Amino acid sequence: MKKITVLLSAILLLLTGCSVVKLSDTNVVKNINTILSEKVNLHNVYYDGYRYYLPKGISFVSKDEYNAVLKDGYNNRYYLYVDAIGYYHKVKNSYEENYDLYLSKKLKYNKKTGYIQIEEIEKKYFIQYVFNYVKLEAYVPKDELNNVIVNMSYILRSVKYNDKVLESMIGDNALDYKEVEYSLFKADSSKESFLDVVEREETDKYKKDIEDEKIELEDY
Repeated sequence: MKKITVLLSAILLLLTGCSVVKLSDTNVVKNINTILSEKVNLHNVYYDGYRYYLPKGISFVSKDEYNAVLKDGYNNRYYLYVDAIGYYHKVKNSYEENYDLYLSKKLKYNKKTGYIQIEEIEKKYFIQYVFNYVKLEAYVPKDELNNVIVNMSYILRSVKYNDKVLESMIGDNALDYKEVEYSLFKADSSKESFLDVVEREETDKYKKDIEDEKIELEDY
């Protein structure tokens, strides 16, 4: 029985590409340290110039090449932004920790940098989480905070860029950021602007549902 157990463990390690780790149910920082410190090579989302991994239970609401809206099994939405320009130019992490917040911490693992900032607002938590030139934002209840951070950590640690492809695309001015200057390391997003985006999305979805219903009635 012991030999079988050892064999199954070896197979599991080969399939996952990393060791099995134990995560805390409550300690956000400990889980970040555990996940980001591991080197992995898991990807299931591919674009020109980069790729990343979405954990089980996370799905797309909408996406384009450099932005995406994700959701988990509890209907928490994650807003993802990829700063390929910042990566290409190796913009330095200028984030400054703010000890007045629920959590504010600079991150550095495996030569990649970032930060996590969590602000408590109206009994919910606004998360800004940046690592390796990708940013994830969410606004969640406290009892779902740790699970959301774990999901974000798995996504962010998996991001892998293709330098040759990005060099070709950026050199040909193929990356269009619509003339908006934006640095992920400034943490200049606000909860208000973030929720404005969420509200617009919900309003647009409601309007679309109404239009679809109207079309169905007219067809009938």
